[in-house]
Parts: sequence; C-alpha cells; structure tokens
Amino acid sequence: MSAAIASLAEDRVVEGVYAVARKERRRTKAGAPYLALELVDPSGRIEARVWSDVELLDGRFGEGDAVHVLGRVERFRDRLQLDVRSLEAAEADPAELAPAMRRDAAELDGFLEFLAAEISHPGLRETVSRFVADEPFRAALRGLPAAETHHAYAGGLLEHTVGVATLCREAAQLHPRLRTDLLLAAALLHDVGRTRELERGPTFRQTEEGRLLGHVHLGLRLIEERATALEADARAELLHAVAAHHDARAARTAEASVLYHANQLDATAATRPVA
Repeated sequence: MSAAIASLAEDRVVEGVYAVARKERRRTKAGAPYLALELVDPSGRIEARVWSDVELLDGRFGEGDAVHVLGRVERFRDRLQLDVRSLEAAEADPAELAPAMRRDAAELDGFLEFLAAEISHPGLRETVSRFVADEPFRAALRGLPAAETHHAYAGGLLEHTVGVATLCREAAQLHPRLRTDLLLAAALLHDVGRTRELERGPTFRQTEEGRLLGHVHLGLRLIEERATALEADARAELLHAVAAHHDARAARTAEASVLYHANQLDATAATRPVA
C-alpha cells in the first residue's frame, strides 16, 4: 500500500505510487545531471530528487505519468524532500493521483445548483442553466484547480466557484442596492474559462489556447456562445463583470467591483497562513 504524501516524515523510507506533476532535468554546481520532480497524490505534493542513474531513470517516465517510487524522506531548507533511490512506470491513472479537495464534491455540486436556482432574471437564469446542465463542464469543475496560487487541486475550481458565489449572495443580501441576479450569475460564471485553459491532472498544464488567450478571454467566449437568450444590455453587464474580476480598476459597475473583491477574498481565505 502506498504511503500517502501527507503522512510522510523525515528519515522515513517510502515506497508508493505517485503522479509526476513536474519534471525538470538540471545540473549540480559540479555539472552532474539530476532530476527535479514534484510528486503528488490525493493527499498532497512533495519535491523529489533523482541523483543517481539519471540517464537510465530519465527515460522510464515523463511529466504527467504515474510512477512507482522507492526513496527516503529528507529535510532540505526546512521542507521535506524525497531522495529517490529507484523509480519505474506504474499502471495507474495519473488523473486519479492528483491532489484532491477535502470538501465533499456532491455537497458542493448541490450548492452550485442551489445558487443557480436563486437567479430569477429569465435571460441570466437561462444562461447559467446552460452551464449547469452541461455534464462535461460539471466534470471539469470537479476535476480542475481554480489557479496555481489557490485551490490548486482537483475540484478546486468547483470549491472556489461556490465560495465566490456564496460571498456575492451574502453581499447582495446585506446591500439591496446590488443587482443580485447579475452578481450571482457573474460569480457562478467568472472562472468558466478555466475549463478550456487547463488540461486534466496531475500536471494541470495549460492548453495551447489557454496559454495564448488566458481563462478570462476563453470564459467570455463561452458565455457569449450560451447567452443567446440574454438581452444585449444584460449580456454586456455580465461580460463586463467577468472581464474585470482580476482588475479592480477596470470595474465600471458595483457588481463588477464586488465580484473582484469576493474573488480576492475567497483566494486569500484559502491560502493565507493562520498564525
């Protein structure tokens, strides 16, 4: 049975099956080659190094593969690191070895559907419903991270989407001047472009169009494709809020500004260390 990464401790000999989220070939100061890896499983991630038999082991696996590893846990610069003694390809689905969220996916799915059903504006409700009813899209929410810097695990995209939408719903209840339907729709759709920007785990690499266009542009395209039932003014408001969710200075409406801050708050709450 594989040792879970989250349970690893210093000076422990470890044997297990993990996915290679990152693989780089480097050289020491003396010029000797070595492999710098990031290994992951559903419980977490750990840096790993291959110092010996580099030429032999390098050809046995690639980034994104599942591997069977034998090694020893060491401490380097106050972080645990795995010194790999042997490594070979493993017959496992690498996507199932990607770091996973701790919250229940079915519960989050239920929250997503509840929040979507709160929208009463016919055009906005229909636009959001086209995403909610799309099973490949829902599967992508459960299988992709929200970003490299926060919710960076499979299902993080679903967790972050529900978190931002919940914050926006609460803000609208506190401040009735806000247009609740617009704000909630924008929150639910603000990161839909991630489903086109990122590949499945464990690497979560950017797709080619994701690298060139980014998730905001791709999200606007997806929304426009599914907003045919939405009148022009409401469509422009929705697209603007999504377009500005990473740029506070670009926000021209209260709803766009609130979405920006809700997005930042959810990301910060999920990552900032607690003393």
